[in-house]
Amino acid sequence: MIHFNFLLRELVQSRNQAGIFTLCVALSIATMVALNSFKHDVNQTITGDARALHGGDIILHSHYEFSPGLVEAVARQESSIAAQTRSWEFYSVVRNPVTEATRFSNILVVEPGYPLYGEVTLQSGKELSAQLQPGTTVVAPELLEILGLTVGASLQVGDELLRITDVVVRESSRPIDVFNFGPRVFVAAADLEQLDLVKPGSRVEYEWLLKVADPAQMSAVETALIAGAVSGQERVATYQNARSGLKRFFDNLLFFLSLISIFTLLLAGVGMQSSLAALLREKEKSLAITRALGATQKFLLSHYLLLVLLYGSVGSVLGILAGVAIKHSFPALFAGLIPAENIGGLGVREVVNGMLLGLAVVCFFTFLPLYRLRDVKPNVIFRSESAESRRGAVFYFFVVIGLALLGALVVVQLQDIRIGVYFMAGMIGLIVLVALLARLLLLIVAKLPIKGLKGRQAVRSLLRPGNSTRSVVVTLASAISVLLAIFLLEYNLHRNYVESYPEEAPNLFLVDIQPSQRVDFVELVGDDVQLYPIIRARLRAINGEPVKRGERRSRFSDSLSREFNLTYRDALLEDEVVEKGEALYKLDGKGNPYLQVSILDTVAEMGSMRLGDMLDFNIQGVPIKAEVTSIRTRTKSMLFPFFYFVFPEQYLKEAPQTLFAAMHVEESEITSFEGEVVSRFPNVSIINMARTAEELGEVMGKLSGIVNFFAFFSIFAGALIIISSVLATRLARTREAVYYKILGGGSKFVISVFFYENLLLGFLSACLGVALAQAGGWALCHYLFDIGYEPNWPVSLALVGVTLMMVVGVGMFSSISIIRQKPGIFLREQSVE
Repeated sequence: MIHFNFLLRELVQSRNQAGIFTLCVALSIATMVALNSFKHDVNQTITGDARALHGGDIILHSHYEFSPGLVEAVARQESSIAAQTRSWEFYSVVRNPVTEATRFSNILVVEPGYPLYGEVTLQSGKELSAQLQPGTTVVAPELLEILGLTVGASLQVGDELLRITDVVVRESSRPIDVFNFGPRVFVAAADLEQLDLVKPGSRVEYEWLLKVADPAQMSAVETALIAGAVSGQERVATYQNARSGLKRFFDNLLFFLSLISIFTLLLAGVGMQSSLAALLREKEKSLAITRALGATQKFLLSHYLLLVLLYGSVGSVLGILAGVAIKHSFPALFAGLIPAENIGGLGVREVVNGMLLGLAVVCFFTFLPLYRLRDVKPNVIFRSESAESRRGAVFYFFVVIGLALLGALVVVQLQDIRIGVYFMAGMIGLIVLVALLARLLLLIVAKLPIKGLKGRQAVRSLLRPGNSTRSVVVTLASAISVLLAIFLLEYNLHRNYVESYPEEAPNLFLVDIQPSQRVDFVELVGDDVQLYPIIRARLRAINGEPVKRGERRSRFSDSLSREFNLTYRDALLEDEVVEKGEALYKLDGKGNPYLQVSILDTVAEMGSMRLGDMLDFNIQGVPIKAEVTSIRTRTKSMLFPFFYFVFPEQYLKEAPQTLFAAMHVEESEITSFEGEVVSRFPNVSIINMARTAEELGEVMGKLSGIVNFFAFFSIFAGALIIISSVLATRLARTREAVYYKILGGGSKFVISVFFYENLLLGFLSACLGVALAQAGGWALCHYLFDIGYEPNWPVSLALVGVTLMMVVGVGMFSSISIIRQKPGIFLREQSVE
């Protein structure tokens, strides 16, 4: 039977701790609700329409001209194909023929009918096929601004002078353009040959879009085309299983934000548990009196479970409202990455899921405090301190069940079982590590010989029974470590690749130089330029074990199944040293190198390759097998040219190839240099690496801001636990403050003790968090990204200062009423009790 007077009394008397608990519930689901709604927006408006995203029912893709076998296979399926269109995508430099201004651009040559699904929206409102005729071009608006052109003007693309007839507003195949390495330029397929940009070995993405007459036959058509395709070179996929770089980007971004949101949920859960435990600890004697008057364990458990569910429901509603507010900030937060019109409000589905998530979190994190109610006995009235709770088999059974359910929640949120399990293990490991270190630090602090009375009393207060010191340290240190580690990683990536761009490093990469152009090219740019031969190939097997297509060592690592650029030479580069092996190559009895390969240490780690391993390559249809005879490492940054696989010259010299050059040109001379190269060698693509690094830095800055925004909420959980700790020990603190005043300490002494206590609490949390962040940041930079590490101590010290101000400010503000307590009034109230 429910005793409503008891519930009402508990609601009124425990309103402060209940408020903290409710805020923790709201915090645990706010970012999750907003993020889940954002995922829905992305799927609905950006990556959801797979047909429009890919442009066809079946997509054929290759880096080479389609093989005769695949062309014949398509011809045999002609009766099943309702429509088809081809496209050629590559990068090249386009030019304003009047001002000679140039821009590295993304050229997309298309046949009539492109795309088969979706659309290319133009400024004029007309169809792409109507505006894109032979001798014309349709361009992105930023190209007009950069080159100072208008619709109707001419644009030099390769050897052709094309008239601009319209401007692209939106493409369904790329609804947003995150990494814009060149504005789009549409060209009619009839002009492809006249452009003279596609040469043997040129980097071109060949795509063939097919629309099937009967969707039920799509799988059969796909199977027939796969049989005719060259394995490992030509990719055949339907819109349902085709790859998308845009989708992969958002999947990874949302995946990472989900990790942070779950991390915040776990920390808020710790706050939930801490605040409820503090509430029950504060009410322990009154609950013991209730037991003495005849209340049963079932009575207490059922009523407090109802209270917890009530608080959880209110917290869930607040969390959903907070999620709505957070969602409204997304257009500004994701500006430059996602158009504001693609971000909507919260739907009914997100609201329902948010309520269920909130209640599930409440049930998990409140189990332990509620379980301790079984130990509340009438004899607690006569004890000055709480006894340790007994933990039997039932307790551990429910803990295991709870962890399993929480793990299932994480897996569902991340949509990846393996990563979900790793994340749970990592988070539990981090919290356990921080808890152990916090315990160690507190033991050390307890044994320190402190001379000053204020300092000794501050330490005594910090170690007061019932205080949530360890929970505060664990929460704050964990949040600080994650926040600072993310910042340090972004800072070092930006520092290595953007800010500290080496002065001697090449800032222009020139690709697709034809071997027949070598002499003329060297004559134009100078004899000191080094040309690197590029042979495109795929790694098929390692020691006879096939490399699986698309297989990666981890979610974010490189893929051994992708196409690689091989090269040949008989000497090391200036920034290379042989790490394993006697020399670059082994020599046979006549002093000549036999067929072998030298590999870079990074690719050796990717495939666990060692000296003596046999690698099978497919070099544009020609199989070749080579032994690994040396492993190289590099002494300069990745901004300098490097190659994973290097062969002796005599074995690849006659293979189809292009040349690649890396040059350093003064910034003021880049425009004129690009103009000279493009006018003489229109097929040569010039990549401005300095400009690309700046653009990459801007994107990294945006992503870092987004990540920090989500990670900031975890700090808020620490602030709530501090307030909860003050409220939980309110009576003990008030008693101490009164005794200090009776003994002549005065309010100033009390304020000093509380100030030192909070200062020490913040200092321990901040130092522990910074130490973990520095260790984690160094490990990520050293082992994962293989870059130099700069600890950036000024930011770390600033974060320590901010943490101190927050902890001291929150702690002192929460203690105002305690400091103002009059000794006479307090003693009178205690004597009455």
